[in-house]
Amino acid sequence: MKLKVTDIDNKSAGEIELSDDIFGVPLRPDLLYRMVRWQLAKRRAGTHKTKGISDIQGTTKKPYKQKGTGNARQGSLRSPQFRGGAVIFGPLPRSHEHDLQKKVRKLALKVALSSKVADGKLIILDGLKTDDAKTRPLAKKLAKHGWNDVLFIDGDAVDEGFARAARNLPSVDVLPQTGANVYDILRRDTLILTRNAVEGLEARLK
Repeated sequence: MKLKVTDIDNKSAGEIELSDDIFGVPLRPDLLYRMVRWQLAKRRAGTHKTKGISDIQGTTKKPYKQKGTGNARQGSLRSPQFRGGAVIFGPLPRSHEHDLQKKVRKLALKVALSSKVADGKLIILDGLKTDDAKTRPLAKKLAKHGWNDVLFIDGDAVDEGFARAARNLPSVDVLPQTGANVYDILRRDTLILTRNAVEGLEARLK
């Protein structure tokens, strides 16, 4: 398939041929769900922890004698039924990562890219270089084009000035081609790739 190429000022810069094997695959919401779940699970710190009875500071003395008080028998004030006591079967530090086959991850990225093409939300730029590496001029340009919620993906290295200008815009993300991932593509409304990004993604996913 062919898409037109523009520059950052929305002026025409020719056309580009996109591979149907990468940008035209059938949509698979099930793969996108599995991939996003895998990515978010990897991000979890897994540092949650509750205290067991051996972690609670306090006396080990039996609260009162076993029989004759009319109360239920108790062996420790650190038990979970008392205020400030332990938590039974609570969460402990662990990794939330799980396996997902490499071919599934690769296909999910193709599906995410294809979904943007199908929705008409993929834009190809000639490059990301900007003359004025400041946030305000860039924000005005993006608002003029209607790019309010957008992910920019450049080649192997992002232009430093553009990245600095976009850094303070809350709904704008900038990534190198090697950092392209399903979650960031789906969480933004518009996906903008440079020519170098297209070449890199096609070489990576072919």
